[in-house]
Amino acid sequence: MNTAFLKNLLVTLAVALPLVLPSSALGASKSELNASSKAALDRLLAEAPVAATLNGKAVAVLVFPSITKAGFMVGGQYGEGVLYERGKPVGYYNTAGASYGLQIGAQQYGYAMFFMTRAAVESLNSAEGFEVGIGPSVVVIDEGVGKNLTTKNMTDDVYAIVFGQKGLMAGIGIQGNKITKLNK
Repeated sequence: MNTAFLKNLLVTLAVALPLVLPSSALGASKSELNASSKAALDRLLAEAPVAATLNGKAVAVLVFPSITKAGFMVGGQYGEGVLYERGKPVGYYNTAGASYGLQIGAQQYGYAMFFMTRAAVESLNSAEGFEVGIGPSVVVIDEGVGKNLTTKNMTDDVYAIVFGQKGLMAGIGIQGNKITKLNK
């Protein structure tokens, strides 16, 4: 399969995914999204010391309290979240992605991105949206990385933590993901 076909397929799926997800996964009101995002961030900060360390140094934190991901050969994901600066909500975003490959399953999870520089936040707010893997470096923190991370060795633009995973998704494939600002 050529790369142009795969890119078009991923873009099409990212656009179509919101149309096929249950309505409960889409369009939370501003107050519902504020409440669920704040509760998710509070839980993450209480349960993961590395998140609390990052939060103390971050310029901004983008929290997606629930992202739904599903697939069988072709897959997609969608979630909505809140950007916080100094503990106050300053913007609303969605994340949408598509994947193609040997995969099967469904899961929900939360995702927090800790923006360590103003330039990284500005990249998020660009008119085209923020494509994960393009632009500022994003480091996904797992338990092993988290144990070695200190305020002295935090040198990357964005740190991401996945939390609260439910369900099972297995496979390998090509994936694209984009974060876009919402008008809420």
